[in-house]
Order: sequence, then structure tokens, then C-alpha cells
Amino acid sequence: MLARVLSAAVTGIEAALVSVEVDVTSGLPAFNMVGLPDSTIRESRDRVRSAIRNAGYTFPMERITVSLAPADLRKEGAAFDLPIALGILAATGLVKGDALQRFLLIGELSLDGEVQPVRGVLPIALACRREGLDGLLLPAANCREAAMISNLTALPLRRLSEAVEWLAGERTIEPARVDPEALAGQASVDDVDFSEVRGQAHAKRALEIAAAGGHNVLMIGPPGAGKTLLARRLPTILPPLALEEAIEVSAVWSVAGLLAPNDGLLRVRPFRAPHHTISEAGLIGGGSVPHPGEVSVAHSGVLFLDEMPEFSQHVLESLRQPLEDGAVVVARAAGASRFPARFQLVGAANPCRRGCPSLQACLCTPGERERYLARLSRPLLDRIDLHLDVPAVPFRELSRDASGETSAAIRERVLRARAIQAQRFTKSAARVNARMSASQLRRFCAIPADGQKLLALAVERLGLSARGHDRILKVARTIADLEGRETIAAEHLAEAIQYRGLDRWL
Repeated sequence: MLARVLSAAVTGIEAALVSVEVDVTSGLPAFNMVGLPDSTIRESRDRVRSAIRNAGYTFPMERITVSLAPADLRKEGAAFDLPIALGILAATGLVKGDALQRFLLIGELSLDGEVQPVRGVLPIALACRREGLDGLLLPAANCREAAMISNLTALPLRRLSEAVEWLAGERTIEPARVDPEALAGQASVDDVDFSEVRGQAHAKRALEIAAAGGHNVLMIGPPGAGKTLLARRLPTILPPLALEEAIEVSAVWSVAGLLAPNDGLLRVRPFRAPHHTISEAGLIGGGSVPHPGEVSVAHSGVLFLDEMPEFSQHVLESLRQPLEDGAVVVARAAGASRFPARFQLVGAANPCRRGCPSLQACLCTPGERERYLARLSRPLLDRIDLHLDVPAVPFRELSRDASGETSAAIRERVLRARAIQAQRFTKSAARVNARMSASQLRRFCAIPADGQKLLALAVERLGLSARGHDRILKVARTIADLEGRETIAAEHLAEAIQYRGLDRWL
């Protein structure tokens, strides 16, 4: 007898429907699976067999063929355990009802029939709604995740027997209900704050500009100057995640398996700090079946690269495309997967390998310093708007009792500047000054005559590229927005130029 059950496979952060066809016929006992299953799915034969028996049902000792259609789509993961088990029970007549054609099923099965959580539920829920299905049967631990999608019935399952009884009309399962709008607004309490940072007024000002305009930052200073301390507090002054952003980021985290159990939505902007030994696939994404890398996990948040020159140069150069495009495309023989990667890059480096106090007081020879900083190529540095010299904090600053300005106070100014940009880019894909196109740059970044002379001198003295020239204009536009000014003044340009400090040394 033939039975069909609906499920889904995730490619990138998109999901496609998969028809799980199960045919049980007389013959020598066998359990065959076709349709490009990976090793995890092929291993489901033993899990499904034990789960059915331990749940109190009879496993057929006949010839079983499971087909996962479409056959040219690669499938991976244990999420097909539940649909395969119910397909076998339906093919043997133990499960009846047309709900199998109206509801999508996903879930991993333990040997005793318990339904375990899986990855990628949020993209699958979006696909379920897109295809107009009645709802989704899924593990209870993933139910809040699916309930984030409006107009979708998410039915939580804890055991295989609950699904069988619900399909037979013997059990009622209450759908999960969550208010996504209310949940998105409940940002968790920050455990770090800018008020804890002593001194470093120049760096704090630069990070405020970066937060207001979405700019990338590189901090150079000796060990213990507070570079990591500053970077970890940047998310506390960024605007809160909107619902649309939260769903997109949560979809990436769901595919990566990073969402906490029973938590359906990421409510704070991500902060990711990978180690300098990370591979290109770990940072950008990859694998035989593409998975998101750190740049995608940091989408709509902050990617912090500490000791940036210690990263492999090949890995660093791979950042250029996502920094420019805000997305990563991982191409494989079976197809290409696209992952969002619109993040703020914050890099940190010592002035040299020895960790001397500052660039000005460096004890290394020019050749040693040049070789160390040369690991950061000029094309990569051109994509970083703000270059900061972060000196060691003097004792008089460390010993002060007074706390600095709070993150909440800085965030208020950032939000006002972001509101100006939102109005400016109403009809554009850009949302912040850092993402302005060339035409928008000409339209919104006009500068006065004295500013023209200042900028021309800076380009000549620093040897700036055309991209570096544009970065200065974008930063100057953000500084003007923070002051509520409609036009860019010469003092705004002067401050923006001083944030190109590294260009003086390379």
C-alpha cells in the first residue's frame, strides 16, 4: 500500500516542500530509501523501526521503499524521522485521515518514540504558510519558533503516539500561540554598559558614529587598552531589532542550530567573536550542503574580529564580498545557497606583533610594523570606515569613581540619527548612511567649498582610493545627522578624516 506525507528540506535559509512517499509491499523484509538522502536520513531506518515498536505499534516485516521527492533536491538531517514513521503506519493502515495531505510534519524520533527538536523550523514554517497548508506538526521544543509566523497552526508533539492519536481523531492538540510583536519588543536586559568604560572618549565617540550610520570600525591599540571592552558594548547602543529583522536573523540561527530550546525569536542584535584560527567555511559559510558561517550568524548585528592581523589573509580577503553586498552566495555542484550577511564589522589589532603602546611609540622597526599591518590589505581597509587609535588608559582615568555616559543615553542620540536616515532613504533599499549608493552620495553628501579643499588635501596626503574618499563623505554625513544638521560642514569632514588614521601608516 502507498502513502504520502508532506515534509520539508532546508536549502540555505529557504525551505522547499518534500513529499515523503512510502510503499509497503509483500516480499523479503527490506527498508530502502531513495531521493538523495544524506547519512543522517539513511540512519533513520533504525530509529524509525525502534520508535514504532516502542510506541506500541507493529512494524511491518515486508519490503518498504521510501522516496523523498523531488529526487534532485539534496536532503539532510533527522527531521524526516516523524514523516517516515507516520508514512509507514499509514501505508499499513494503522493511520488514516486526509490531514496527512493538509499538514506538514517534521521531527526527529528517539528510540522510545519521543519527538526531538530539529533545526530550520522557522524557514519551514514560512514555506508551510507560503504553500497554503493548514498547519505544521512538529516537536514541542520547536513550537514557539513556528508560532512566530502569523496565520499558521503549529501543533506541538512530544511523542509519536500523540501524532497517531490526533490523526485518528482520538486526541485534541492545542495549537501554540505567541504574540511576535510583543516578543520582539522584549529585549533582554544588557549585562554590559558603556558607563563601565573608563576614559577612551575618542573611541566611544567613534563607536557612536558607527552605530548611528552602520559603519565598520578597526581599533588599533596595545593589549589591555579596552578594545574588546568597547566592541562588546557596541550592540547596546544599536537600535532594537524590528520584527522583520528579528524573524530574518532567527531564521539564520534556526538553520545554524543556535536558537535556544523553547525560544522562538532572537530579541537582541547578535554579537559574534570567532577565534582567529577559524576557516573560510566557518566564517563565510560552506560545506557539501551549505551552512551559514559567522558572517551570516552576525546578520543585523556585530562581527568582532579580535587580533585581526592574526587571521589567515585568505580568510580576511573573503570578507570583502559580504561587506560590499550584504550577502553570501555559496555555490556547489547541486546549486547555490544565499545567506544574508549585513553586519557591522569591528576589528581589533595591536600596533605591532610585540604589542607596543601605540603607533607613535612603537619600538618595532618600520619593516616589522609594515609586515604585521600589511596582513590587512588596502582593499579590505577601504571597506572599513573608521580607523581608531586606542591608546592605553592612564591611571588617573582608571582610578576615577565617576561612571561614564550610559548606553541608554548614547542610544537615544543614535536613534534620532537613524530616524533622519530612515526618512532620507524612504524609497531606497539603503537604510543607513554606510549603505548609500553612488547616486545617493552625490545627492545627500554635498560639501561646501572649504570642505572641498580639505578633502582634496586629505586624499593627496593619505593616498586615499575612490572608495576611501566615499567613506569619508558617508561618515561626515552621519556626524551631521547626529547634530541634526541638514548639510555637511567643514568640521564634520575634518572629524571624518581623522578616522582614517591607518592610511597615514600604510
